[in-house]
Amino acid sequence: MGLDNFIETAMKSVLKNPIVSVLREINFSSILKQSNFIKREVGVKPYIIILQFLYMFIINKKISTFMKYSNDSFKKDVYYRLLKDKRYNWRKLLLFASVKLINKLSPLQNLTDTKVLIIDDTVEIKRGKYIQGSCKNLWSNKEHRAVNGLNIVSLNYSDSHTDMMLDFSVNYNKNQIVDFQDINVHHLSNAYKRRIEGNSGKNIQAINMLSRALDSGIYANYLLVDSWYAKPNFINEVKQKGIDVITRVANSNKIWQFADKCKTLESLYVQANKTKASKLGNYNSIKYSYVSTTATHKTVGRVKIVFIKTKENLIPILSTNTILSDIEIINTYKKRWNIEQGYKDLREYFQFGKEENRIYEALIASITLSFLAYNLTSYINRINNEPQTLGELFRNLECQLETLAISMELFIKILEQLVPAQEIVKRNKDLEQIILMLRVYTKKQLGFICES
Repeated sequence: MGLDNFIETAMKSVLKNPIVSVLREINFSSILKQSNFIKREVGVKPYIIILQFLYMFIINKKISTFMKYSNDSFKKDVYYRLLKDKRYNWRKLLLFASVKLINKLSPLQNLTDTKVLIIDDTVEIKRGKYIQGSCKNLWSNKEHRAVNGLNIVSLNYSDSHTDMMLDFSVNYNKNQIVDFQDINVHHLSNAYKRRIEGNSGKNIQAINMLSRALDSGIYANYLLVDSWYAKPNFINEVKQKGIDVITRVANSNKIWQFADKCKTLESLYVQANKTKASKLGNYNSIKYSYVSTTATHKTVGRVKIVFIKTKENLIPILSTNTILSDIEIINTYKKRWNIEQGYKDLREYFQFGKEENRIYEALIASITLSFLAYNLTSYINRINNEPQTLGELFRNLECQLETLAISMELFIKILEQLVPAQEIVKRNKDLEQIILMLRVYTKKQLGFICES
């Protein structure tokens, strides 16, 4: 076996690149074409730039730092032009890639696994004065105060083992910091459509995201939402799309008037409490932890409401599937907290919320790439023989990618173990040839040349 064969074998087996392997599996280049990422002018292919962006998110490096690691990385203006381009359809890129990854997971899924879609929103603080899409007086549950920033509504998928971000939309209130929608943007462009959709209510945005996901072929048993989205009209629209809803219900007589003698939630609970309650023991979730809880239910028309009673609170959870038991409804609804953990991982590992852009299109692109890197990492975590937490997998991927892309000294040591040292290093010319081969094969695998 020649020296070049040893190098190629080591590259493919010892230090193979997991990110590139997954992108090849889902035929990422075709997804880019469908999402309008087509090179129309002389320049760099969008595929290579997006690939480098994904490496930046995976190894948690900024553009300026990443440029120091690679002789073949581009200048900042190349990356910024990609982010600001109004032609690209970032929504399709994220959704189509997620659909491919979910389809790849189907052989690993059990028939008993409950698959859910989760609608939630989060507020990311933005302190700049001229950030497009940023609003004042947004209530942040994380900070427990009103802040300036972006209100992001997202659609999440979970099959009880793997979580993925499918879609998102930025919602505006009346206190926009910058009036950026009057800027001259073609009304048929993807950028214009993304700008306009923010004026719709969060319920409308949620319905539109759900429709796109279902139309793309994603299957789920239930849609999970919090009490803010739980309105009768919203639930009816979702039910008409063929998917059941499980949600916590707000105790508001203005929103809910049930068609029964007991019209309010309090009166429904009084009626339900006459039956024998089920003991739950401790009820734990990311946000809530209750001790010695009990549950009882009341079926009203085509919905079933489970009341979780604690010493401090009464928590009503509504399900449009009346066949489910109280425990099944509660355990399914608790899966909604997966998205809270997803946001936490996104902020910690994938630079979500740290986008340093003022232009709206660049913000959308950066958030999309953060979500895409999160989905790829979640997929790799699932297909590993030894399941890990996302944090452990991230650190492992970070080590693999930095070793593959930066630390050539370690790679040379591996080659020295594969071939006797006296055969490899006979003259300085041989060593130069080895380094040259390393650069060629690394560029072939990664899409850019690494420093030795």
